[in-house]
Amino acid sequence: MYITLAHAYRIRPFQDHFGFGWEMGRIARALATGYGYADPFAGHTGATAWVPPLYPLLLAGIFRLFGVYTAASAWIILTVNSVFSAATAVFIYRIAARCYNRRIAMWSAWIWAVYPAAMQYAVHWVWEMSLTTMLFAWMLVLALEMRGIGNETREKIRQTTGQWLLFGALWGLIALSNSTLLLFLPVCGIWLLQGTSSVKCGLKDAVLAALVFLAFLVPWMWRNRIALHAFVPIRSNLGVELWAWNHTGANGISLGAPIQPSLGDPSFIPYARMGEIAYSKYRGAIAKQWIRTHPKEFALLSLRRFYFYWVSVPHPLDHHPLVEYGRELDYCFASLTGLMGLGLSLKRRVPGAQLFAWAFLLLPLIYYFVSVAARFRHPLEPLIVIFTVYLFQSATRRGSSFAGRSVS
Repeated sequence: MYITLAHAYRIRPFQDHFGFGWEMGRIARALATGYGYADPFAGHTGATAWVPPLYPLLLAGIFRLFGVYTAASAWIILTVNSVFSAATAVFIYRIAARCYNRRIAMWSAWIWAVYPAAMQYAVHWVWEMSLTTMLFAWMLVLALEMRGIGNETREKIRQTTGQWLLFGALWGLIALSNSTLLLFLPVCGIWLLQGTSSVKCGLKDAVLAALVFLAFLVPWMWRNRIALHAFVPIRSNLGVELWAWNHTGANGISLGAPIQPSLGDPSFIPYARMGEIAYSKYRGAIAKQWIRTHPKEFALLSLRRFYFYWVSVPHPLDHHPLVEYGRELDYCFASLTGLMGLGLSLKRRVPGAQLFAWAFLLLPLIYYFVSVAARFRHPLEPLIVIFTVYLFQSATRRGSSFAGRSVS
């Protein structure tokens, strides 16, 4: 309803509709028009691995059915985003019900339904945030089930092979949506193995899950080897991103794409001339050299990015101070209450809290050193909502033993 009444599907045609999915939209256009997985910026520059393939493939399918960069395609993809966000509310309920109780679960799910970031990314952004967040929340629900957290019986859970296979499949999809989250995979896998009733069976199932995970990635890796003539596990743009946001004069804020979608732009010309792999290596070498010769500046930039990730990423092009202040207050408040709720959960030994703490530690890690944007926090925001509700629900029961676990 919002997408329709607010005309969110009317995406500006500026820079040949680049705002309609940015690099992912460009690749989806190339797929839909017969050029393959290619051309992330302007013209026909050839094969690419600039972004993972899951969301561009979804968008390309919509383009084939409803037209490239059409209002109908925008309406459909934003509606699909909204379905992903709505499904996340279900997984939020199940996480909170298993770790805390049904009251916290109900409040958390309803708050997610009106959570500003969830609404914003679902109905305005043609990007992968809503999809990635749903997959990550689903994976957390599965992990809690596999550890038996929230089950009626207190007996040690017997993990099934089917659960492990689903675990591998979910992580395969997550990797093909936003590979940054893979930092959390080893910790999550070890945490599950610690809860298995049989170490031998657990290791066997974990190997099967790893094979399923690789089954999702190997076709993409093989395609990259053939199309790009290089070993590219998932993405090829790290060197460019590192260079774009780490240099003398950088302020820790990522503004726009590191390469502009214009045939005559100075950032695009060497990319088109050298090719994606060579250009990324070239820019990456420049960035690494700058980091080696400017360690203090790099450390300060990383600290600024740490601050922006949790407090709020400024919008220097926004000329509405009150809007900017409100945005920062909302963003910072959620981080503060979420972290306090996590701390309280750890103190009270809430089941699953240690796993969630690792997620808070690992998921933002690469962004501190490369680039930061508000949307990068979104996969953690379901947990932030749950911890915030737990914090305030606990405050209303001061002095009680309200710690958390109940039957799901």
